Amino acid sequence: MAREEVYFEAGKTRVFACSLAWPGWCRRAKTEELALEALVEYAPRYAPVAKRAGVRFPAAVPTFEVVERIPWHGTKAFSPADFGTLGSAAARDSDPLTAAQAKRLAALVEAAWGVLDDVVARAPAELSKGPRGGGRERDGVFDHVLGAEASYARKLGVRHKQPHDREEIAAMRADILAALVAARSGEPEVESGWLPRYAARRIAWHVLDHAWEIEDRS
Repeated sequence: MAREEVYFEAGKTRVFACSLAWPGWCRRAKTEELALEALVEYAPRYAPVAKRAGVRFPAAVPTFEVVERIPWHGTKAFSPADFGTLGSAAARDSDPLTAAQAKRLAALVEAAWGVLDDVVARAPAELSKGPRGGGRERDGVFDHVLGAEASYARKLGVRHKQPHDREEIAAMRADILAALVAARSGEPEVESGWLPRYAARRIAWHVLDHAWEIEDRS
């Protein structure tokens, strides 16, 4: 049976379970047990990402090994995990990268973008609303992802304004991928930047979280 290393990032009321090996395979719940259950539930939805990247994904339900727990020590009322976003790198994210590891990270991020693009292409412009009638429409979700990526890219030393057409999107994505492929150090590439492993996880998670949202609301 496959074994997958995961870590938890906790808030006051929610906790993320994140795979260390698979950028974007992260789910949030009220407890650690429920977060791991959510990872299992979403494994079939993550598998196409790995397939698109040309990386073999576990065919069987994995055994999870928890290698780290990141607590919330902040003073604000809500932590990033409570708010619904990843907020901290794992200790292992500071490990140096080989050329093969960096290329694999970039391939999985690129595959996540491909999944999002496919979902957006087949989704209706108007999405179903939540219980309270809220939620962005398809193009609004996509624009939100692009805006976030322009911000995330700066954490890798890549500077782009939020893209608004295919050429601009392709240019920003190409520069992000180039930064990930070139990453070797276990340190951020720029001051106040992100570790490359964490950057790949954060970017892929945000992309897939919204791709799956669009699918669920289509």
